[in-house]
Amino acid sequence: MKKLKQYILIIGFAIWNLCMISCKNSTNSNNYPNDRTQSKISIKTSQTVAESIKQKSFSKDSINKTDFNLPKGYTLFEKIQGDLNGDDLDDYVLIIKGTDKKKIVVNRFDKKVDRNRRGVLVYLTNKDKTILSTENLNCFSSENEDGGVYFPPELSIDIKNGKLYVHYGHGRYGYWKYTFRYQSSDFALIGYDSSENYGPIINRETSINFLTKKKLIRENVNQNTEESGDEIFEDNWTDIDIKDLYRLSEIKDFDELEINREN
Repeated sequence: MKKLKQYILIIGFAIWNLCMISCKNSTNSNNYPNDRTQSKISIKTSQTVAESIKQKSFSKDSINKTDFNLPKGYTLFEKIQGDLNGDDLDDYVLIIKGTDKKKIVVNRFDKKVDRNRRGVLVYLTNKDKTILSTENLNCFSSENEDGGVYFPPELSIDIKNGKLYVHYGHGRYGYWKYTFRYQSSDFALIGYDSSENYGPIINRETSINFLTKKKLIRENVNQNTEESGDEIFEDNWTDIDIKDLYRLSEIKDFDELEINREN
């Protein structure tokens, strides 16, 4: 009888231990994630960090936009930076774009496109300040203009060797480029270059220096040109008659500039 009581006591103690272990495991499962849940939390944390960095980057851009005081009704299209006045400090060229909803139209391909024109703001850096030097709000056409049977010329802006370049690339038909230099609190047009192509073959090149008032036309006189490199150029220098230099702030529409026809 005594042994039976001891046996029952041992069995009861074992059952009590099993119950305690089960309760502990249940508590752990409620308070701590399993491996799969923990993996999801790690991914979520990683995404949150990335989103925070991205948000910080956007905040920086937003501060820049505020500092540059974009005109009402315009948004930032592109920002280019480089030294434009020889002080080894970065200056800023902002290409801005109108936001008029009426200029969002359906083109001939039944595609909705933004035909708002673009403009330019040039900020010069003076120590810790950026000062607006030149403003022209509508001198560039939209990037979504109808190019006819070919794509429209592609506008690109570059700063190199202290000069501002406005470049239009037109694929197989060549390119044309305007060179501006900072002077008298504005940017004066001091040079123009163009290349008229037939695919890779150059038919004619034009270079104008508005400071020396000289114009160079290089004509390909090889009628049997079949590929690039076969051209034979004949140079023709002429003087141009120009009194005042074009200023970036005063150009109403680059599409209507007929620099190539200057005499």
